[in-house]
Amino acid sequence: MPAQKLRLLDSFFTLAHEPHSAFPDDDEWVALVRAPEGLTVLREASPFGGGGDRWAGFYGDPHGLGMPGMLAALVGPLADASIAVFVASTFHADLVLVPEDSVEAAVDVLVDAGHTVTRGR
Repeated sequence: MPAQKLRLLDSFFTLAHEPHSAFPDDDEWVALVRAPEGLTVLREASPFGGGGDRWAGFYGDPHGLGMPGMLAALVGPLADASIAVFVASTFHADLVLVPEDSVEAAVDVLVDAGHTVTRGR
């Protein structure tokens, strides 16, 4: 699996499930996924708390859509370490979220798997 350069983003994120919405009521979202069971909304977490569980985000360097194994190289080791993930893939890279209380363990797991992790934007 390919080693990647990842950034642990400064911001935290929250996830919401809106089962009866076609679009959120606000424009504060980062990513939306519409599915048969409703709308999943990824938002940047408020620095003041609230909004549910907080997730830390690892964002990789850009790679092409035809590059196999990029996401598996990240989520495989995290799964082996029993760390939950939520993924929002973009055209260029993947945003891999882990629960806030697992972030340091996730950094260790990803580095042990051969990835480089830096902090900040």
